[in-house]
Amino acid sequence: MLMEKERQDIIYYSQKMAESGLTKGTGGNISVYDRELGYVAITPSAVDYDELKPEDIAIVKLDGTQVEGDYLPSSEKDMHLLCYKKRDDIQAVVHTHSLYAIIMACLHEEIPPVHYLIGFAKGRVKCIPYYPFGSMELAIAASEGLEDKNAVLLGNHGLLAVGADVKHAYSVAEIIEFVAEIYYKTSLKGAPQILSDDDMEEVYCRFDAYRKSKPSS
Repeated sequence: MLMEKERQDIIYYSQKMAESGLTKGTGGNISVYDRELGYVAITPSAVDYDELKPEDIAIVKLDGTQVEGDYLPSSEKDMHLLCYKKRDDIQAVVHTHSLYAIIMACLHEEIPPVHYLIGFAKGRVKCIPYYPFGSMELAIAASEGLEDKNAVLLGNHGLLAVGADVKHAYSVAEIIEFVAEIYYKTSLKGAPQILSDDDMEEVYCRFDAYRKSKPSS
């Protein structure tokens, strides 16, 4: 069986995504790309996450050809594959239908740096226009809308998050949902204070130091 560990990781994070409320029903999807093998493991279409088995996870080539899996890959397969084609720093994609991200996506508003944790997305999270789910138009707009960021809102749809591995991509999706909630709720009270570009540059520097920290000898 190809990509056994990646299949297990996808099942774990898919079930976590559903349990934590980052999606409803069979909505959302997750994939992992092994650049050495040239294969992508991706959640199947319309299968309950709590019923997923390793053999259910679809394995596809970067051109979309399916090579393993008991079910067809996610209807958003093209969106995942285009992200991998456009960015060589992406190894995993997590697409959620989380409440506050959807609220912002339905308002067609970006999520600004209202909290420093938006640094996980590398800054403001923009919103692309609405396109039908599963369409090539959505796939193209989403992959282009990411630019060099780790997240993008899909108009009237949800959130797309990417990362260096599936744990990273899931963390981005989880944290940006949290920041979306903060922004929406503070906006109800008034105009929240937005962090400046200089503020965010310092955040990125501190993130780098945080990730690279080691115990003192």
